[in-house]
Amino acid sequence: MRRAYVDANVIIRFVTNDPTDMAEAAAELFRRVDDGELELIVDPIVIAECVWVLSSFYGFGPKEVAPLLASLVAGDRIVCFEKEDTLRALGLYENKNVDFIDAYLAVRMMRHRVHDIYSFDTHFDRLASVNRLDPQ
Repeated sequence: MRRAYVDANVIIRFVTNDPTDMAEAAAELFRRVDDGELELIVDPIVIAECVWVLSSFYGFGPKEVAPLLASLVAGDRIVCFEKEDTLRALGLYENKNVDFIDAYLAVRMMRHRVHDIYSFDTHFDRLASVNRLDPQ
């Protein structure tokens, strides 16, 4: 079976159906994945880009974006080398009203048993496992 990375623009076209010709090509690619012809690799940085584009340009909210991307990442023929961390970060993004990158960083901190972070970003204050320290 062929393996290949997938870029954020393919996922975004598939999700938004915009523009139609690219969306159809993306849908065909994902059909090939469903049929077992292809295994796609999704890097967490690609998920971060998808979150940013879908929320900033297309106006999707966390309650729309997180389940869509979580279902993609959780797929049987989708490889995400940090799948558990990515899914946990999508959950924090959806439920704690924090930026995806902050959620991802918090998950990585938990994995490495580091609780303190120097940041001006008060989103971290919404996460019980994180102790935000002001750099000033």
